[in-house]
Amino acid sequence: MTRGDPPESPPIQEPLAPGAVILRRFASPHETELLRLVGSLASEAPFRRMFTPGRREMSVAMTNCGKVGWVTDLKGYRYDPIDPDTGRPWPAMPEPIRALAVEAAAVSGYRGFEPDACLVNRYEPGARLSLHQDKDERRLSAPVISISLGLPAIFLFGGSERAQRPQRVRLVSGDVAVWGGPSRLAFHGVAPLEDGVHPATGACRINLTVRRAL
Repeated sequence: MTRGDPPESPPIQEPLAPGAVILRRFASPHETELLRLVGSLASEAPFRRMFTPGRREMSVAMTNCGKVGWVTDLKGYRYDPIDPDTGRPWPAMPEPIRALAVEAAAVSGYRGFEPDACLVNRYEPGARLSLHQDKDERRLSAPVISISLGLPAIFLFGGSERAQRPQRVRLVSGDVAVWGGPSRLAFHGVAPLEDGVHPATGACRINLTVRRAL
């Protein structure tokens, strides 16, 4: 898919909240290509389990591509142009990933999205992501684009306060979640991944979260 090309058929849009939507199977036609690109990226910047500032090892393995990558360590949460494990710049964001994210943003009402960072998460059974806000980006006016590949997962999507009970939304391979505007700082996370095997990824789930960080 290239920028400006419409999807093969109108995406099935499932509203989550004001400014937030699930595009069902939007990425499905590109699953094979996306996973090939993830494999190539991981050969340059391997997946690793990072530590939070509180010294807790995350259960999700991560890597990045783009101008900057999201990292966490004892120094805090931040974006950095250098991969701390390799000492080299993060791999460039592949054009198919960038173009898919731009299209997903456009059909969700966020035209003009210009991403510069993509966090790649690998979930294995039992891995989870606690409720959090994506707020380390400089431009909170830009949406977040989250592409699911592989095993299904329960996406937790709440409100602007952590105490608000989140929705539990099942995401399957090819689904794309988009949130911005009034939902840009919604708390969200992923419930512990259940055991399973997916024909394309095996016993794991891959998630691409594309953002405008700078």
